[in-house]
Amino acid sequence: MKQVLQSLKTGITEVAEVPCPAVKRGQLLIHSSQTLVSAGTERMLVEFGKAGWIEKARQQPDKVRMVLDKIRTDGLMPTIEAVFNKLDQPLPLGYCNVGRVLEVGGGGTAFEIGDRVVSNGKHAEVVSVPINLCAKVPEGVSDEEAAFTVLGAIALQGIRLVKPTLGEAVVVTGLGLIGLVTVQLLRAHGCRVLGIDYDPAKLEMAKRFGAEVVNLSTGEDPVAAAQRFSRGRGVDAVIITASTKSNEPVHQAALMCRKRGRIVLVGVTGLELSRADFFEKELTFQVSCSYGPGRYDPNYEDKGHDYPAAFVRWTEQRNFEAVLDMMADGRLDVKPLISHRFAIDKAEQAYEVVAGGGASLGILLNYPQSEESAKGVRRQTVDLGSHASSRPQPLSRTEKKDVCPASLGVIGAGNYATAVLISAFKATGARLKTVASGGGVSGLHAGRKFGFEATTTDTASVLADAEVNAVIITTRHDSHARMVCDALAAGKHVFVEKPLCLKVDELEQIKAAHSSFSTAPLASPVVMVGFNRRFAPQVQKMKELLAGATGPKAFVMTVNAGAIPAEHWTQDPEVGGGRVVGEACHFIDLLRFLAGVPIVEWRRTSMNSATQDTVNLELVFADGSVGTVHYFANGSKSFPKERLEVFTGGRVLQLDNFRRLTGYGWPGFSKMNLWRQDKGQKNCAKAFVAAIEGDSSLPIPFEEIIEVSRISIELAGN
Repeated sequence: MKQVLQSLKTGITEVAEVPCPAVKRGQLLIHSSQTLVSAGTERMLVEFGKAGWIEKARQQPDKVRMVLDKIRTDGLMPTIEAVFNKLDQPLPLGYCNVGRVLEVGGGGTAFEIGDRVVSNGKHAEVVSVPINLCAKVPEGVSDEEAAFTVLGAIALQGIRLVKPTLGEAVVVTGLGLIGLVTVQLLRAHGCRVLGIDYDPAKLEMAKRFGAEVVNLSTGEDPVAAAQRFSRGRGVDAVIITASTKSNEPVHQAALMCRKRGRIVLVGVTGLELSRADFFEKELTFQVSCSYGPGRYDPNYEDKGHDYPAAFVRWTEQRNFEAVLDMMADGRLDVKPLISHRFAIDKAEQAYEVVAGGGASLGILLNYPQSEESAKGVRRQTVDLGSHASSRPQPLSRTEKKDVCPASLGVIGAGNYATAVLISAFKATGARLKTVASGGGVSGLHAGRKFGFEATTTDTASVLADAEVNAVIITTRHDSHARMVCDALAAGKHVFVEKPLCLKVDELEQIKAAHSSFSTAPLASPVVMVGFNRRFAPQVQKMKELLAGATGPKAFVMTVNAGAIPAEHWTQDPEVGGGRVVGEACHFIDLLRFLAGVPIVEWRRTSMNSATQDTVNLELVFADGSVGTVHYFANGSKSFPKERLEVFTGGRVLQLDNFRRLTGYGWPGFSKMNLWRQDKGQKNCAKAFVAAIEGDSSLPIPFEEIIEVSRISIELAGN
């Protein structure tokens, strides 16, 4: 299917061939008919992409501070690579979509196949959208009109925050698409409206919708005009829908308002507020959040948990419905706002209009609706051409050979996979056969970047592919156990990014799948968790030195993990499992590796906090060694993330952030420093591929993986 993507690095917009997204539980798969280009938001993204590095930095000073902190702790080159990887990821554009339901995910819903719906889906022939971000389109509303619903909901949410009453005088500053819709909705509320803009055509349209206007291009004073408009009292409220870096719209709004007036910012402006402007009049200032209550709440949007109407009357979905009702009865007329129409395969031309600054308002993209096109857009696998390496192709399992070259299928193409993990596997020379992702865009990006032969949104096809003999799993944590079991059942070797699973019963399922593998096409599986730190060169040196030490050891692992919001998916016990099982397992495994003997006792002490992710983990080993993992989420980002200290027999080893290893009291060893940080990802991938191809033994014994995973789960309280 075709989808509009934009590069934040170059600003180039393209119409790419992307696999049809997979529909998840609680989602709708929608065949698009129309999408609306949000000129303000999308122009900003295009302009950001086309800006130079210095201008990009100026626009995001908070990101610059994060980059400087990372340079101080991790070094220059890893930081540059991380920044480039972030900017290199294509951005799917659009959030105003209309189409018909192709498929309904499970979970119970009022939507049916064939329903005509609006959603905040992207500019793509097919989109997969959570049900709470969709609404049915009434019969009397055309697809072109319905495409304005999401923008209408943005305007409506700003109005709801203003709380207008019949007869009040309200100013709308900025008469773009959202501003002109705001004018109409305020008029429907019974308000008198004054519209302010530079563009005579937009001002004329606002007059058609019943507003009085101020033309800034002629030098007209908006504050004086507002005073006249309000009969000298000051206006009751100002809604700012303009997009500018200037602070002037907010300053003017304060001057226009009466005492205790209300100002709501819907657009984007400078926010250097003058205390005097607000203090003397006791003005209220509020920033509107998108379409309404529920926005950015994962429980509402992703999990489908609606707010009770008795307590939250207007959610984002109910705002969609209200806007559609206004269109259906004629109180909201968006047809005059349509200025351009383009077929989806001409979308680059649409963005030339957006970026060119010429006269435009509502730019619609339309999509083929024939039966043939409907079948074609459901294709979930896209061939990226022959990108196989020069290595021999994997041998059939029926052929009796000692070596079968690694042919990899990667499931999951998130930030870590595209920034680190896939690159590590590519460096091994293994065949990169297929990369799978749920939405399609990240998989396409990974496929192009690393030279995969195909990308897909059909995970089952990767497991069913006879040419794939090893699966790399980098999805969200709650899917790991199921995918590991499915991959083993399909006769594949498995590399799963930590954690192995989230619950003890899942661990038992994996053990059962592993033990029954002898009946599968392969004789013995390689199962490996991405515990890469044990493969880091400095850790390998520590292991070598400790092998010559006698007596028990004391390990102190300090992890400056940094705060993650409580609502982040990693903090969700059912999805991410929490940070102990999700990340601290790395350090439990690291100490287990260096101790070289099983862990026999363990205990956790947590600091009292909402997220419970500042903890001490205490470990006792079979030889009497002890270890403590200080996993802290309450530190400064400018402090290095990881430090390991080992005390044994009058000697000390200190590893600082996988860059500097220092020995104290070690004969013949004082330090091992690296030019750049190396946490062992490449060596980890290399060890897995070598084990598949019969060049080495298991990189991590399966029993050790189970031991570390079980202890991590129990320490997490799962």
